[in-house]
Formats: sequence, structure tokens, C-alpha cells
Amino acid sequence: MFALVDCNNFYVSCERVFDASLHQKPVVVLSNNDGCIISRSQEAKDLGIKMGEPYFKRKQWLTQQGVRVFSSNYALYGDMSARVMELLNNFHPSVGGLLH
Repeated sequence: MFALVDCNNFYVSCERVFDASLHQKPVVVLSNNDGCIISRSQEAKDLGIKMGEPYFKRKQWLTQQGVRVFSSNYALYGDMSARVMELLNNFHPSVGGLLH
């Protein structure tokens, strides 16, 4: 049995779990030291925001467009990833081997 689980826009999705006001809004998450855009909501993609764009080049435009911008929170994303893997393990025990 094979399965592909794609957690689309994962970092943005993690931010949205804790802030309902972000749903259906353009959201981006930045890399370490806020260097570039590493995660984009579908709404942000629809605005033409590209993966890896340098933040400093688009900062003013993002503000004008009402895009919510977040610094990366890898502790949160790691915790949420572990929760997803635990949930998947409930569906098929072989996923559990990937947790170790």
C-alpha cells in the first residue's frame, strides 16, 4: 500500500491553526532571519508571490496588498508535523516506522 500525504502550504497552515482571522487571507512565512518567502497561502500565490522571493524586495508591496507576514517558527512546525505523523499512524501502523 502506498499513500501520498501533501500538507499543502504547511507552515502557513500551522499559523492558521492558532489564528482564525488568517483563513482565506494572503499569508506568507519567511525563512531564518526573514530573508525570503518560504511558504505561501493559496491567496498569496494568486497574488503572484513567488517561492524564495527576497522579503526586502517585496516588503512594501506585501503591506500594500494586506499580506500577513510571519517569521518562521520551527518549534511550532516540528510539533505540528509530529502530530500529523501520529494521526497518520492511526490509519496504518507502518507509518509508525517513519516516526523513529
